Amino acid sequence: MSTSAIPGKSPRERARLDAQNAPMLALLVEAGFAHVEPDILQPADLFLDRSGEDIRTRTFVFTDPGGRELCLRPDLTVPTCRYHLEVAGDVAAEARYCYCGPVFRHQPMGADAMHPREFVQVGMEWFGDKDAPAAEAEVFALTIRAVEAAGLSRYRVKLGDLGLFTALLDSIEMPPRWRQRLNHQFWRPRAFRDLLDMLAGRRPRARSETEDLLSRLGNASEERAVALVEEVLELEGIPLVGGRSIAEIARRLHERARDREERPLSAEAVQLIEAYLEISAPPEQAAVAMRTLAAQAGARFGEALDRFERRFAEAREKGLDIQNHRFSGVFGRSLEYYSGFVFQLEVESKTGWVPLAGGGRYDGLLSAIGSPKPVPAVGCAIHTERLRHALEAQP
Repeated sequence: MSTSAIPGKSPRERARLDAQNAPMLALLVEAGFAHVEPDILQPADLFLDRSGEDIRTRTFVFTDPGGRELCLRPDLTVPTCRYHLEVAGDVAAEARYCYCGPVFRHQPMGADAMHPREFVQVGMEWFGDKDAPAAEAEVFALTIRAVEAAGLSRYRVKLGDLGLFTALLDSIEMPPRWRQRLNHQFWRPRAFRDLLDMLAGRRPRARSETEDLLSRLGNASEERAVALVEEVLELEGIPLVGGRSIAEIARRLHERARDREERPLSAEAVQLIEAYLEISAPPEQAAVAMRTLAAQAGARFGEALDRFERRFAEAREKGLDIQNHRFSGVFGRSLEYYSGFVFQLEVESKTGWVPLAGGGRYDGLLSAIGSPKPVPAVGCAIHTERLRHALEAQP
């Protein structure tokens, strides 16, 4: 019988997993993170709206008898954010939490030992940090120390920095909506490439049945755009589908019409974006490569690069051998709430390298779920079932 077919864990398996996780949790508590247990049942919209496609398509969603849409938590970051917003007297004050509890994810290709539907996450979240590079280095170092405390010695580390990418886009002259769309498509390499080619004028814009409407929307105000779309829908007898309002449809069509009037991105701007995305090296070499771009990229990119270098200087001081880790300009993890530094520990399996732990900075998430104040945040989570199998596979 396969592991995925066994309906639960034996006392021996449970004891082994507890013994593996206990030193990791103890390490986080010793580092000043308070052990909390957020609710397993969560409002579904928070995960469906904030976490990205990977989590959205793998979340178990249901409706309770009162008609409220709930989900089984697919990770513990958002539940810990909600816990903090409920219990903190001042949500912007510094607070550190750690956890060790079950999460639930649908596995479209079928569950197996490395891809279970239910598994335990050990992790930490740090809210209201006062020194971003230092806090990021601390969380990164604690994650590595935790998996090594459990006995892991064979893994690789991927690094990225969405803050650098955002600062790079901010340095390039373009409509703000183009920056938003490039940032939004960052996690989807093919869609990102198609969008960049279109904005650069290297790919012709597809003509559609809305061509006449788009020409009429080009110079219209947003209010007039709504009226025009409403008029066309009524005349053509076209029903609203997909849950979008007339205002949302009009806004999107209005943007498409305005895009046709904009000058394409310059060849120099596209070359700058592509040069950054092609960087793949250990952090120190990556920083050298990025310094060659800084003169063209501007002050904000230079400031983000300063933070990048200080973060890894702090990591070195904590004893991390960062030269064995690899930064990639295209790496951003699959959760769309990340806004800055990101990292991922991976282990080799029969199907290739799989993520075992990861985290990073997500400064906008608490505001997005209801915080009355902006709250900087950084954290990580460890997939303890994958850790167990990785430990068993080690020589």
